[in-house]
Amino acid sequence: MGSRDERLSDEVSADVALAELYRSHGAWLVGLLEVLVGNRAAAEDLAQEAFLRTYRAWPRLRDHDRAAGYLRTTALNLARSGFRRRLVELRHASGPARDPLGADVQVVLRDEQREVIAALRTLPARQRECVVLRFYGELSETEIAAAVGISVNSVKTHMRRGLAALEARLGEDR
Repeated sequence: MGSRDERLSDEVSADVALAELYRSHGAWLVGLLEVLVGNRAAAEDLAQEAFLRTYRAWPRLRDHDRAAGYLRTTALNLARSGFRRRLVELRHASGPARDPLGADVQVVLRDEQREVIAALRTLPARQRECVVLRFYGELSETEIAAAVGISVNSVKTHMRRGLAALEARLGEDR
């Protein structure tokens, strides 16, 4: 009888913890993913899937205080999988690629924002992830390394190269 009560207690604590995680990180995660994937609806779907996977993995997490890092890593991995799928689709697609931003989003974004987002899209995936996580996500180099699964020195290298490319690109446009 005790094990059933323990399972119910674990489920309730997981529900409460994930609800708090959602309140504290949900909007931030959607915004981060939107910058990475360029589409609000897709970002919301990715965030929802990341929360669902974190919920399912909750019993296996050793340190529940690090659930936010697990959630971030899961969301980034899902976004990367989407990038890979889109690359395959683009290789096999016929005709010109369309702009992933809808007309309603383009109207809302200021010119400068569109320029920065366009410049970010020209960066290699790792550089883009590091730059977005640092400046939009406000993560430290150590947190970025953990989320992306690379060393801190690699994060520094990707940041340096990404920022140099952005500076060159945005400097040319001005």
